Amino acid sequence: MFQDSKPWLLQVYSYGSNQSAQFANSWKRIAALLNGVANIGMVELGEVQVAAYLSERKPMGRFFFRNGLPSVVAFPSGCKTSDCLTRFEGELSVDAVIDWFAMAVLNLPRIFYYSKESLGPRFLAKSSPHKVKVIFFSKTGERATPAIRQAARDYWNYATFACVLWREEEFSVWWNTFGVESAPAVVFLKDPGLKPLVYHGSVNDSWFLDVLEQNKQQELPQLRSLTSEELGCDARGYSRAGRDTLTWYCAILAGRLGPELDSMRETMRRVQETLSKSSELKAASEDEHSITAAVALKSKRLTLSWLDGETQKNYCFFYLNIESSYETCGPRRVPTDVPRLFIIRYERNATEDTFKVDKKAKSIWEFHQQEVDPAAQLSVTYNVSAEVSRIIQWMSNIIEDGDSRKLPFYRVKTPELVPEDAEPFWSRGPQGLLSKSMGTKQKIQRTIIRIYDYLGDPRIGPALLLGALMSFGSIWLMRTQQNRSVQSSQPSQADNGDKLKPRERCRERNASKRNLPPSITDFEPKDSYQMPLSDSD
Repeated sequence: MFQDSKPWLLQVYSYGSNQSAQFANSWKRIAALLNGVANIGMVELGEVQVAAYLSERKPMGRFFFRNGLPSVVAFPSGCKTSDCLTRFEGELSVDAVIDWFAMAVLNLPRIFYYSKESLGPRFLAKSSPHKVKVIFFSKTGERATPAIRQAARDYWNYATFACVLWREEEFSVWWNTFGVESAPAVVFLKDPGLKPLVYHGSVNDSWFLDVLEQNKQQELPQLRSLTSEELGCDARGYSRAGRDTLTWYCAILAGRLGPELDSMRETMRRVQETLSKSSELKAASEDEHSITAAVALKSKRLTLSWLDGETQKNYCFFYLNIESSYETCGPRRVPTDVPRLFIIRYERNATEDTFKVDKKAKSIWEFHQQEVDPAAQLSVTYNVSAEVSRIIQWMSNIIEDGDSRKLPFYRVKTPELVPEDAEPFWSRGPQGLLSKSMGTKQKIQRTIIRIYDYLGDPRIGPALLLGALMSFGSIWLMRTQQNRSVQSSQPSQADNGDKLKPRERCRERNASKRNLPPSITDFEPKDSYQMPLSDSD
């Protein structure tokens, strides 16, 4: 079982359990949904050793299943012991088990449902412009299958996904917007202004992966850090035609996102379509030299792409080093944007690729020379009208000139392309053992469960009683020792008290006299005399 790299989902059941019998059909549905994504297994309770290995253990060592049978447990990828398995604690249903397994074990993202009001502002407007939009129309409102959610994780750099609940009263909205007639259906939205690609009918996992692989790129792909080597537009890489190709070309349309760039992207798509159909090009073109671009595109020596000049401003300014480049590259400074087309000629030196000598730089100038890209680059900017025939003729002349003439082998360090998307939150956690990536919430829940298990232990009562008796006994012992020490010191204190009583009384009398307030009878003034009294008095 542990020899496979896929995660495992196991059910422990019993033939004598009515709940296990009721859950049998749901388990078949779960196994069908997880086919190809995870391994499925079942363990009967009669297999005592395996069932005990998958069960929980109380503090006294007794085996038990907390929620009874059937019980669902999962082994993540790389988990080979019972210490790292995770248990399903919720209600046994197809949706709950699948969503728990996809989120907790497979670490797959959720694909949310949108209404006709929220699809535009919350999904289409917030999605990256270089990503293909994939929309699923469903009649039942079920969650996306684990296979589709796994595809959403694997193709996250190329596509973004959404679900829509189909309603008959909204038929006109979806028909006019995407051309959807009924559900289930899948819609692929690629370049702006391009007709949506619609597939009606139920979605097969293998078929959907094939269609997604074919449509993961836009018709006119965007030049990004992720796709530069794949498109052959990287001086540190090689041509799409192979490593033996020494000279190749990349035509790049640069500009800021907006209607001007969308219009020019549509023109470049027509150029690409015309070059792809060499028979139509021969009939429509009067100049035989225009066939050169079609041959280069067919042999993968020519690539057409577009560049976000605002995000990749350093890369854009590097090639469009002209006075009015601020109209194309960097943040918007003027109300109008001007997209520009330029072509880069890459050339590799066969002798340098086959014979490389490790040489230490003796000076700072030699160190900078060693940092240059291995392929030489020459770029030319297109400054004529945006007509398809003129653009094709211009590219053909550049390619013919670059292949026939001996041009300077000029190498330089190209600015790096900036990653345009941050990593999603669900991709930051490791997809290995859950014991290392377990969240705080799960740890708290496990701690609470362990506390409840210990409270149910029959030994906890006598242990608490013994602890209380020991506590009260220690308190009684401390008090008795204090009382004995007090009694031993009381006789000496009593004798001293009897001897000091007269003295204390004298001191109290003197103090009472001293504290009396003065009056006229206390002393005689010096000039006083006895007043004589008459006889009558």
